[in-house]
Amino acid sequence: MLSCPDPLLDALRAAGEPTRFRILALLRQADLAVGELVQILDQSQPRLSHHLKALTQAGLVDRLPEGSWVFYRAAETGWARRLVDQLFIEIDPAASQLAEDRDRLQTVRQQRSDAADSYFANVAEEWDTLRSLHFPNQDIEAALRTLAGPGPFDRVVDLGTGTGRILVLLADLASELEGLDLSHQMLTVARANLNQAGIAHARVRQGDAANTPFDSASADLVIIHQVLHYLDSPDTVLQETARLLKPGGRALIVDFAPHALDFLRTQYGHRRLGLRSEDMAAWSRGAGLELMEPRRFAPPPELDQGLSVHIWQAHKPALEKERVA
Repeated sequence: MLSCPDPLLDALRAAGEPTRFRILALLRQADLAVGELVQILDQSQPRLSHHLKALTQAGLVDRLPEGSWVFYRAAETGWARRLVDQLFIEIDPAASQLAEDRDRLQTVRQQRSDAADSYFANVAEEWDTLRSLHFPNQDIEAALRTLAGPGPFDRVVDLGTGTGRILVLLADLASELEGLDLSHQMLTVARANLNQAGIAHARVRQGDAANTPFDSASADLVIIHQVLHYLDSPDTVLQETARLLKPGGRALIVDFAPHALDFLRTQYGHRRLGLRSEDMAAWSRGAGLELMEPRRFAPPPELDQGLSVHIWQAHKPALEKERVA
């Protein structure tokens, strides 16, 4: 609750301009870059940048840098979220101007999908090579979903979301899902996949898994899927995971067991040739998490050499009063 009306009045003034109102309507449906808003609203980039600055300063819109791009998102929490939601409760969604904007938004989404297809056409051989070295993905995903449990979760965070596959896999278990990745190309793929799956309550943004933009104790479940072997300091991600988890929350960590396939280091950028359970245990202890024995998936039997996959569960201890209850 606000202690004075000034921020609310500033927000109402910012939203009370026709173009800004249309921008808010669009950003409630998708994260959008300035160039994408230019296509939808058919206005100049400087003009729209001015409007976005006003909405951001008023607290109604969040600015999300992503490499050379910047995406914008309608406020997700607090009084600003409640205000924006209330404004649009009073508007017929079939209103002609807003309906036309939504139609143009679909064109932008299709362009994202085309860009994602183009990217994957270039890396398909790499993905097929890695998939052939370990247990079938669909079985690992089924185990991951089983270990996640039935939910429902208020919030799931996927660190290193890549294509957004885990967000799609767990979408029906959570009220809200957020994916984080450093790669703009991968986030383009993830946005296209979420749109294709019709998942509106999952979002992605660019960021570092060891230094996320999310609030402490804000997630019931954190997923770290095939991320840690790329990192010099996986312990920092475990520490950040502990910060993100609510007391009693859990993390599921999927990664390779130790192996000797050195070409993955030289050709695919793997910093570590798998993760030792002893290291995972030490990193978890250092972060204040309780680690369980991993579930193991052997490589395909037809391979002389392949990759074993482990799924670890790490628990953040509940508060003492919750344990007593």
